[in-house]
Amino acid sequence: MAERPEDLNLPNAVITRIIKEALPDGVNISKEARSAISRAASVFVLYATSCANNFAMKGKRKTLNAGDVLSAMEEMEFQRFVAPLKESLEVYRREQRGKKEARKDKDKKADSEEQDKSREEENDDDDERMEEEEQNEEEEVDN
Repeated sequence: MAERPEDLNLPNAVITRIIKEALPDGVNISKEARSAISRAASVFVLYATSCANNFAMKGKRKTLNAGDVLSAMEEMEFQRFVAPLKESLEVYRREQRGKKEARKDKDKKADSEEQDKSREEENDDDDERMEEEEQNEEEEVDN
């Protein structure tokens, strides 16, 4: 758990970026307002986490999952966030699947390249052996 209450706050840089993205260009926000938004966001995240944790505990689990968070949003009466969260979750899962498949493809390609390389080395070794045998045979014929 956090040692100080400030440890529970979200990073100021993240809060500032979110605020700037939400406001139209040319609109400034005071330091006090930014601090208040930061505290409110931190409280929201802690409350959502606590509610999601309750769902995980009811399921006799120690790990929170996406379903717990979605259920928590409904329990907290933030139903309007459930659909966008589900969409974002699906996009995230597709990206992760794509990365996983790309990694598998890369590994397969690397494996096949290694196999090709080892085959080439074996062929080179075979060629060298054949050349040596030919030279030995020529030497025997000369003798």
